[in-house]
Amino acid sequence: MASQRALIAERISAQGLSGEPLRSVAAVPERLLAVQGQDPRGARLAVRARSEGLSAADVDYAFTEERSVLITWLNRGTLHLVRREDYPLLQSLTTPPLFTSSSRRLRQEGVSVAAAERALGLIERWLADDGPLSGPELRERLTSADVPTAGQAFIHLMFLAALRGLVVRGPMQGKQHAYVRVEDWLGPQRPPQRDAALAELARRYLVGHGPGDDRDLARWAGLPLRDARAGLEAIAGELVQRRDGLVDLAGYGRSTELPPPRLLGPFDPLLLGWTSREEIVGPHKLLVTNNGIFRPFALVGGRAVAIWGYAGGRVTIEHLGKVTKKDAAALEDDAGAVEAFFRVQQKEK
Repeated sequence: MASQRALIAERISAQGLSGEPLRSVAAVPERLLAVQGQDPRGARLAVRARSEGLSAADVDYAFTEERSVLITWLNRGTLHLVRREDYPLLQSLTTPPLFTSSSRRLRQEGVSVAAAERALGLIERWLADDGPLSGPELRERLTSADVPTAGQAFIHLMFLAALRGLVVRGPMQGKQHAYVRVEDWLGPQRPPQRDAALAELARRYLVGHGPGDDRDLARWAGLPLRDARAGLEAIAGELVQRRDGLVDLAGYGRSTELPPPRLLGPFDPLLLGWTSREEIVGPHKLLVTNNGIFRPFALVGGRAVAIWGYAGGRVTIEHLGKVTKKDAAALEDDAGAVEAFFRVQQKEK
């Protein structure tokens, strides 16, 4: 039990949830390499939980004015928040395995190969001439051009455009996250050499997720196990082999102190970085994760102890078991911090 508690604490430390808070929006994906981003509020809450002195408005500013972060489809075919500097690495490694499923889904949605290619050409031209453009704007234009967009067809066309490295979600336009051409927003891209990229992927994964192993890396990145092993073998001289069979970066200090009670958002990276999340969710697996939805939860002593919601500018907490008065009070204080995090954004609009 003590060794399991230490492992949880080390991973929480790697995640930036304990120790010195991170000081900028981009510092969070720099630490974690990629933060799951299909839930816009969840991506912002992942930043909040690992930083200090930031607001949701600061996240929007990083997207729109700094251009320091972006969201696009990467690991496992899921939207992720990443730094602009890390986009070429993840784009080159994690998107190739996704083309087969992309083609299949487009066929299922009634989009032929020819229609898809025409759509991508139109999307590129419109973004070059009139971008940034929101999803609804692009969908309307494609529909007017007789490109199939019904059902999930439109989103899978955008998915293909992202896999090709043509578009990302860059600036905010009000509440809409607009699409931009990669070349316009980030400049010309030069994919890294594959062997060096696998080594860098393994290194950066362990920065934000260590200790771990090859299966953890493969699961997180959505890569074959052989690629994860190749990346770890390439940096073998930088690794420490642990008694529990896991590896970590040599000389990379991990705290074994657990953080104070904290509210984590939907799809928080703490639940998505390894092959198992049992150590965190314990008996509450179906309450925290249900039908692929990762709900917002409260972390106390390294374990999920409550779920929570945010509506009308207010946080409500539902405890899943006994929590001390001190911990419950700390969670209520953090609920106030969550409300303030989003209030700043509302005031600045």
